[in-house]
Amino acid sequence: MPKTEHWQWYVEESAPTEQHHHAISQVHFAGRSEFQQVAIVETPVFGKMLILDGDTQSSQHDEKIYHETLVHPALAGAADRSEVLILGGGEGATLREVLRHPDVARCTMVDIDGVVVDLSKRYLPEWSQGAFDDPRARVIIGDALAFMRDNEDRYGAIISDLTEPLEDSPSNLLFNEEVFALIKSRLAPGGVYVLQASTASFHNASLHCKMARTLRKHYRYVTSFVTYVPAFDTDWAFLACSDRVDLATLEPEIIDTYCAHLRGENFFYDGMTHRRLFSLPRYLRRMLAASGETF
Repeated sequence: MPKTEHWQWYVEESAPTEQHHHAISQVHFAGRSEFQQVAIVETPVFGKMLILDGDTQSSQHDEKIYHETLVHPALAGAADRSEVLILGGGEGATLREVLRHPDVARCTMVDIDGVVVDLSKRYLPEWSQGAFDDPRARVIIGDALAFMRDNEDRYGAIISDLTEPLEDSPSNLLFNEEVFALIKSRLAPGGVYVLQASTASFHNASLHCKMARTLRKHYRYVTSFVTYVPAFDTDWAFLACSDRVDLATLEPEIIDTYCAHLRGENFFYDGMTHRRLFSLPRYLRRMLAASGETF
């Protein structure tokens, strides 16, 4: 392997004193859309990576860990999977996972950044695997908030694959009480709302807990689940929200039966993995139970 000084490096900063360095073997794209900085690079360990505003969004070799975790617990618990809505998800991998289930009659994906969608189609076709061309896919380039205000369709599952609500993020306006109430109004009876919900590491779980506390005002069940994503170099958290079902209570047999109906084989998720996802460490359970800041 060449010496480190021969490599170009992508450095992701998780805190002012913490960094993860990725050696870059090729830069496929680096530029700016109307909404954010965009880069697609190739790395020796993780393959191709999509980077938005300096943060890793997904990598070729482990994106299925993230996307199977985001999608399948929610679809397994939803009373009706025929209509699904994705907020964000520009790479097309969330769309791919939803469309693997034959119960899905239509999946609507709304992403504000058409540049990211187009670049993903060009440079990251492994992510979508033809999902953008599936006749059940309705892909809308536009503001997810405006779409939900103007469109009164109801969905058995709503999946939020938006970037974190940082001050300079295009997703920032989609994380507040008004928007959470609007999302719930678009859920069909028995529906599940699931969202990627920031990091769950012991030193950096405050944003996740803030999301959970806020969503408890809107749903009977708000359940955290967590998995380690190697490209992110941290435990990543998700939230499942429903008035009908607590996804943590779904038995492995139910999950395995659900997975048996999916097209193709899962890389990561099954009944045993489901139990692991919802087995939270004690520090996170204590943080989630404590009172604190909401949106």
